[in-house]
Amino acid sequence: MTAMSTFTELTGDYQLDNARTTLGFIARHTMSSRVTGHFDEFEGRVHLDGAEPSKSSVRFTVRAASIDTGNLRRDEQLRGAFLDVESHPAITFASTGIRQLGGTRFEVAGDLTIRGVTNAVRGIVVELVDTAASRVAFAGSVTIDRHQWGVNQNFATRLMVSSKVILRFAVEAAAGR
Repeated sequence: MTAMSTFTELTGDYQLDNARTTLGFIARHTMSSRVTGHFDEFEGRVHLDGAEPSKSSVRFTVRAASIDTGNLRRDEQLRGAFLDVESHPAITFASTGIRQLGGTRFEVAGDLTIRGVTNAVRGIVVELVDTAASRVAFAGSVTIDRHQWGVNQNFATRLMVSSKVILRFAVEAAAGR
């Protein structure tokens, strides 16, 4: 990507570029270790309104079974007991509001659905990090409490794995695809 455009020049519809997008997470074990992972299969769209950023929107769907922490045994446990991918194959997000914080920073609010449970998520700070010939790149993160979505295996994991999970993303999207 090259030089940044002004936000008003970016008005339009964009589709996530799966090869250049990372949807990841970090969870802490009570023993102070961190488990990092990502999802490999997803799709999404972004609508940007440069004149009125509050009219911008984002929607995406993640195939829950595509979770990857680099440990097959842990991934199978996450797919089953934690995410119940057989009954709930998709994780979805749909923005409900976008507010420009200044410059290239935005605050996004939306509805996140995991395991069939939808909760509002606020305070997602997103930054426009680059633009080029009909492409945009954003990065951001938010911390959620997995218990609000019923993402838990049993009492032991409730105690041993932090309820707080950091969701982070680096998204690249292309116009008109």
